[in-house]
Amino acid sequence: MTSFERFQKRLAGEPVDRSPNFDIMMQFAAHYIKKPLRDYYLDYRVLVEANMAMLDAFQLDIVQAISDPYREASDLGLKVVFPEDALPLAAQPLLRAPSDQKKLTIIEPANGRRMNDRLQAIRLFRERVGGEVPIMGWVEGALAEAADLRGVSALMMDLCERPDWITELLEFCCAQAISFARAQVDAGADIIGLGDAVASQVSPDWYRQYALPYEQRIFQAVKDAGGVARLHICGDTTLITHAMADSGADIIDIDWMVDYGRVAAIYGATGPALCGNFDPVKIMLQGSPLEVKDAVTYCLQVGGKKNFSGAGCEIPDGTPHKNLLAQAEALCMRGSH
Repeated sequence: MTSFERFQKRLAGEPVDRSPNFDIMMQFAAHYIKKPLRDYYLDYRVLVEANMAMLDAFQLDIVQAISDPYREASDLGLKVVFPEDALPLAAQPLLRAPSDQKKLTIIEPANGRRMNDRLQAIRLFRERVGGEVPIMGWVEGALAEAADLRGVSALMMDLCERPDWITELLEFCCAQAISFARAQVDAGADIIGLGDAVASQVSPDWYRQYALPYEQRIFQAVKDAGGVARLHICGDTTLITHAMADSGADIIDIDWMVDYGRVAAIYGATGPALCGNFDPVKIMLQGSPLEVKDAVTYCLQVGGKKNFSGAGCEIPDGTPHKNLLAQAEALCMRGSH
């Protein structure tokens, strides 16, 4: 069974030889092939090489054109600093006041340096593993993109003090995300992940008002284009679990601090597929191979027939290779259960 067949059948709740391994790999992947992070962020060929290495070394079932949250924001004008071998940093908010929004115009993804770099990665993935391994592109959710452009602290104040302006900004961010998502599907992406990390930092009511409607619109555009929708919200999403199922996502990532079995029971056999959710630090980075196997097996036991295996968030840089191999071994031992 190919990774692509495994992905399709698992998504439909059909029997598979083993649960697909959908770990998110970024920093770890770059350093595995001994490349500095700046090259991974800025050169699609390095990103593709790193992802291809993950397939061979650790039996992943996905290649991923993801790296950092600043693809769209960079092309929109945000000044981002890329150290040689560290995480990128926004030098200062692009939007210091509501009047700064006049700086923003929708950028055609093919004309954006960093968005086009992601499109190039997807095309190269398609040449190498298209139809055999699912290819995942990525967009920022509207609320997450607003946070990138405005700054998280300022955005939180704006939600209280300037809700009308924030709604206008979210409309813009949603339109940019839809354009980018469609371009990635056209380039060959099978899945579009949507990162909306800041959504775990707002109340359930604000999630429904300021995040969910835009997730729904982006995911509908993804599906209309022929792609599969994957929602990723880092952090404790216990209070918005029910609402996340209304996003239209086909796959929902669940971070480690959420009760995985409870979410699986809420969504049931007809709801979205789940991916997760063992602790990437305590289990994968710091744990033993036996602890990894136990955590992976537990998630498979409680996650339902559509469960995809993966840590609750990105695999940390420095994770012992033996732990990643233990995950692969546990998946093979469990088979289709």
